[in-house]
Amino acid sequence: MSFNSADIAHIRQDYTFAALDESVTGEDPILFFQKWFGEALESKISEVNAMTLATVDSSNQPHARIVLLKGLNDGAFSFFTNYDSSKGNDIANNSKVSLLFFWKELERQVRISGIAVKLSAAENDEYFHSRPEGSKIGAWASPQSRKIEGRHIIEQNVLHFEQKFSGVAMQRPEHWGGYKVVPHTIEFWQGRASRLHDRIQFTIQQDGNWTRCRLAP
Repeated sequence: MSFNSADIAHIRQDYTFAALDESVTGEDPILFFQKWFGEALESKISEVNAMTLATVDSSNQPHARIVLLKGLNDGAFSFFTNYDSSKGNDIANNSKVSLLFFWKELERQVRISGIAVKLSAAENDEYFHSRPEGSKIGAWASPQSRKIEGRHIIEQNVLHFEQKFSGVAMQRPEHWGGYKVVPHTIEFWQGRASRLHDRIQFTIQQDGNWTRCRLAP
């Protein structure tokens, strides 16, 4: 099937599902995020915890990819990865990151900007040991983001580590762990008709309290 720019330009969807008002969001964006996340769960959305993580490399080139939210504790959003990956190197160079959730079934998105901080070894160990065995092996087997000659390299690595840890308690590799993103701004977006969307933004203050404002669509 072929298409041209005119075809793309005419792709359009009007949003009429719901509205968003300040009286609904309340004063605490973390509590409101939990409410929206719960509603997304109830809606049976696939991969409801999938979020875009945006980072910046040492040449100021932005990069974005999908990761999975694995925790929301003390107001911070956590995920896990290979610390030696491209995203890990980006964060080591510049800890300012952004997250984006998009739940198209509810015509909603949440944008989060903040600072990424490594989780403790104890937190990393706890989550690592809760993972399926295949995922644990994967953390050892994949030199994430590095160039490899082919798929066979990964398959060989998997076989090697399966044999290495056969009958032995598997420890977490030091290069694998999590980050928590401590937010300083959180924006809730509800799709509305004629592209006149509702946008409510929260910004953290030095005293730890949040201020709230409405943004033009």
